[in-house]
Amino acid sequence: MDYAEILHLMETDPVIRTLIEAPIPMRLGYVGLDGHPRAVPVSYIWNGKAFVFATPTGAYKVKALTAHPQVAFTVDTTTYTPLIMNVRGTASVEIRQGIPQEHIDASRRNIGDEAQMEEWMRVKRESTSEMAVITIVPTHVIVCDFVTRFPPPRTVDYAHAYGAEQD
Repeated sequence: MDYAEILHLMETDPVIRTLIEAPIPMRLGYVGLDGHPRAVPVSYIWNGKAFVFATPTGAYKVKALTAHPQVAFTVDTTTYTPLIMNVRGTASVEIRQGIPQEHIDASRRNIGDEAQMEEWMRVKRESTSEMAVITIVPTHVIVCDFVTRFPPPRTVDYAHAYGAEQD
């Protein structure tokens, strides 16, 4: 799957659209500085080209991602049947002054309530002078909805899966 195919999938697949619009954290997997794997939840956005999140500049993952930029993550539901998007990609780190808009947008999606969001922004502005913006360009995307796409590949009756009448 090349990057153009990934972008098309990201913009057109209904399962992916559902997942990236929901207040579900990315469960980011990366390699630590000691060579051991780590996994952490992060609030993120999809900006149309890459997955983006921000974190304090002193966070361990900033150093680790700078040293080992290859990552994997999942965004998935916890209800039955789960919707799952598994992604592999390459991370880059950029230090920005203040609170990046991507961080505000990702947090707003998760906080939801505007009054709580205003208080969060007030506290965040008081305590934040700069942040690391992590951009993950996807290199591989797998989607599983357990109805039409189930790993490993199997024969699927699409008409039955989508409730269409049988001939």
